[in-house]
Amino acid sequence: MQRIFSTFPDGLPGTGLLLLRAAAGAALLVQGGAYLADSNDLRLATVAVAMATIAGGSLLLVGYLTPFASILAGLTSMSIGFSWLPAPSLDLFESRLTAALATVIAASLVCLGPGAFSLDARLFGRHEIIIPSASSSSRS
Repeated sequence: MQRIFSTFPDGLPGTGLLLLRAAAGAALLVQGGAYLADSNDLRLATVAVAMATIAGGSLLLVGYLTPFASILAGLTSMSIGFSWLPAPSLDLFESRLTAALATVIAASLVCLGPGAFSLDARLFGRHEIIIPSASSSSRS
């Protein structure tokens, strides 16, 4: 993950990335919940779309595997918006403009990364490496 992103910005840029991730993740979680709440159309394809949408939203909220979660989020929102996947009765992405906006947000997260306030930064971010000094007893 560190090879994909050289820095995990903190401060205001990191907060902006946190807000961007939270907005996209929350929208995807609500959309996935709408799929599961639509009890009239619970087929295998519908449940698979719901699980993919919920998984992408959850990963974006916590900032874990953000590039992959953003790609999943972009693909699901674009697919729902362009009716490539079945839509629930309560559809957040029923307008193509809304689906396009969600896709652009996901694409921006792929390009920008998760930010410092994420699990990615905690797990894969820069760490301080402490090299112990050589003691005088080990020298010959």
